[in-house]
Parts: sequence; C-alpha cells; structure tokens
Amino acid sequence: MSQHPIRRPRRAAAIAAVAVGCTVLAGAWLNAGSASAGAISGSLYRDPNSPVARWVAANPSDSRTPVIRDKVASQPAAHWLSTFNQSTVQSEVATYVGAAAVGQLPVLSVYEIPNRDCGGASAGGAPNLTQYQSWISSFSAGLGGRPVIVILETDAIALQTCLSASDVTARDQALATAVQTIKAADSGAKVYLDGGHSAWNSASDQANRLKAAGVGAADGFFTNVSNFNSTANEAAYGRSIISALNGLGVPNKHQIIDTSRNGGASGDWCADDNTDRRIGQYPTTNTGDANIDAYLWIKPPGEADGCAYAAGSFQPNLAYSLASSAPYPPSAPPTTTPPTTTPPTTTPPTTTPPTTTPPTTVPPTTTPPTTTPPTTPGGGACTATYQATNSWPGGFQAQVTVTAGGSAINGWTVRWTLASGQSIAQLWNGTLSVSGSAVTVRSLSYNGALAAHASIQFGFTGNGAASTPALTCTSP
Repeated sequence: MSQHPIRRPRRAAAIAAVAVGCTVLAGAWLNAGSASAGAISGSLYRDPNSPVARWVAANPSDSRTPVIRDKVASQPAAHWLSTFNQSTVQSEVATYVGAAAVGQLPVLSVYEIPNRDCGGASAGGAPNLTQYQSWISSFSAGLGGRPVIVILETDAIALQTCLSASDVTARDQALATAVQTIKAADSGAKVYLDGGHSAWNSASDQANRLKAAGVGAADGFFTNVSNFNSTANEAAYGRSIISALNGLGVPNKHQIIDTSRNGGASGDWCADDNTDRRIGQYPTTNTGDANIDAYLWIKPPGEADGCAYAAGSFQPNLAYSLASSAPYPPSAPPTTTPPTTTPPTTTPPTTTPPTTTPPTTVPPTTTPPTTTPPTTPGGGACTATYQATNSWPGGFQAQVTVTAGGSAINGWTVRWTLASGQSIAQLWNGTLSVSGSAVTVRSLSYNGALAAHASIQFGFTGNGAASTPALTCTSP
C-alpha cells in the first residue's frame, strides 16, 4: 500500500472572503425510518496505520502523546488517494477497504482530478481526463462491492476560477462519469460531490454546479473540507443547497460535513499558522439530522495545509494544538491523568519541521553535537539547560530542561533573549509570551510542581539561525 498522500487541499476561504461483497453488506447502509441520522448508519473504519497512529506508536514518551492518542488517533478519518498511481491503485484500495471488518465503513477521499487546486499548494492529479477515467475504473474495481463512503474530488466544483467554460464542461462530464463508474462497480458505495462551504459560493450557485456535475446519480455532497465554518452554518447551507436542488428537479440528496477543525476560534484560514483552531464534532453517522448523512474528519487533524509545512504532512504540534482543549470522545476517555508531579520526558517530534516557507530540499536531520551547553542558575530554586536538537537552513529546533533545586517548587518561569533574526514558530509543554526579543516561558497547570532535583522539558521550533542563549529560571 502506498503511503498517505503528501498533499491535501488548500481551501479557498481567502477567495470567499473577497467575493458487496454482497447485498446483505450493502443493506447495512440503510437507516430506514430512523430519526437519529441521515440515509446511512454504521461504525466508521479507523485506520490503525494512519500517520497519526504511527507517530503515537513511535513517541510514547512525548508529553503531547496522551492528548493526540486519545483525541485524534482514536478516531476514524478519511484515507486520501492523491498520487496518480494507475498500476497500483486497485490493489491499494482493495487492501484498505479489505482491512475493515464487516459493518465498518471506510471513507476514501479521491483527489485526482486534473488541474486540481487550480495549480496551488495541492497541485497534481491525473495528467488528463482520459487517464483520469482509467484511474477511476481501477479505483472502482478495488472496492470489491464493499460498503464505502467516497468523497469525490474536493474543490473540483466550488473552485473553477482557473478553468475556461469548455474546461468546466469537460470537468463536469468527467465527474458525472466517475460517479456512474463507481456506482456501477459497487452498489454499496455512497458517493458525494464537492459542495464547497458556507462562506464561499451561494447555495443556488453551488446547486447549479452540482447538478451540472452529475449529483443526480450521486448520494449528495460534502462541505467544509479543511475549513473552519461552524457545523450550524454548514447545516443551514446544506439545507439551502438541498432546497435549491429540489427546485432543479434533483431530489433526495444529503450532506456530509467535515468537522475535523471547526470546533471554534477565528482568524487565518490556514491551520498551519493558526494555533487557535480546535477539532469539532467527533466522526459519526448518527447526526440527528435527516439531511446530514455523517460528520466526518475528511481532513485528518494535524495534517498541514501547505502554508508553514508541506501540504498533507503530519505535524504533531498542529494535532496537539487542535485537540488539547477539546473534550474527550465518549468512546475514548483519557487513558492517563495529567501528572501533578514529574511528567514523562518530552522527546522532539519525529517529523522535521520546515521553515515558514518550506525549503525545496529536505532539511538536514543530523543531530547537532550532544555536548550539554552551560546551565544558567535562575533567580529562584531552579535551573534551565538549553540544547539544540536539530537545524536546517532558516530554522532550528531546541529543547529546554528545567530542574528544581534542593527543595520542591510549585511553578517555574524561564527567560532568554532571541538572537538577531530569530523568532519562535511553535512551542510545546509551556506557555509562551514574546515581547520584542525577550522570551518568557511559564509552566502549565500540570508540570509546574517539581520535587527537589526533579526535571521537566519543553521544546520549540524557531526561525533563523540556531544559537545558544543564556537562560534564567525562577520559581515563585
């Protein structure tokens, strides 16, 4: 099986701001007469080999691991197919859907349309529409008649600004044919087309676009992928699209909403640069709304948009930021209680964080010398030791160890001065404040209490050239 795709769709919020295997298995989809959900039901399949699951397994001692494990890795998310792999796509799909147990519903996000993302951060896809249809045929053959949810071509309908009128017509025909091909190969497949999001095109415009792209043969449309609009706004938008489709003679269509990053906060659309975003509703087919078939995590939390990191790459800092203040899912209560004394030692992330503008070559992964820089006694009963753990052109990563003195402390503060050209990009296991070049990091609620001679660590990534600053550590 190929690795998770390295690119994922960038949303056009900035643009918007300006403007069955057998019949028995297939039958498991039906939710006839239920008032608690839309047209489908069943448990969603969780991939045990997803990027977030692999990171959790490789980093058991990282201070972020409990949150990421319990609130992100525990949840099902879409499996993206975004690499044009004509010779292997059938086997990849067959392997993935075959891993799901009977009654579990895999979610596959197809992202192969030519000229996807209008050539932006997630450019790529099939070379042309003829090869696209061949790829879709192979993809469909891999489904094996199993019940699946297919998210077909994010942005392909809502984002058409780079296409001529004839290109739009050709794309619409390609999408309509793709829906028919998937449905003909797998009667258990539920297929949804791109509905944009509530802050983009009008509902009537989007409904007309969906009709032109063949939504009549599909099960409905999806909205809010990689975006942050509230579930309430998306549901209202979906109802308006459904009403408009009814008026166009296209009845009985349903909506899916991506809730992976719409749990609150506003600001920059790109989650790579916005640490105030939060995960939203946990994935489920039990929506309580007859118009909405599922709340899904189509864009997996922690996978980048392509602003500060490579699109589609898993970044633990992003996952932790999205999940840290979210409630635990009912199916995965916390397996550990945040410690009140010494937490596990934090190890640096296994992914190499690039600079704000990702370099065109892979940053070096050679670990700097392990010689321990000098420690600087603080004004109170603690010391702080700084160690650079990685560096690359234009950026670096560092770790700071805070150690209590001869008596216990309850809270610590570490201060240093940034060198010329430096800035802090991400920090974990502490509370950061920066005033000019003066950096202050304070303990969190669970790691401020240290027994005599006990230590904790926090880490961060920075922009600029690495250096070894003089630290001060004080305790109230």
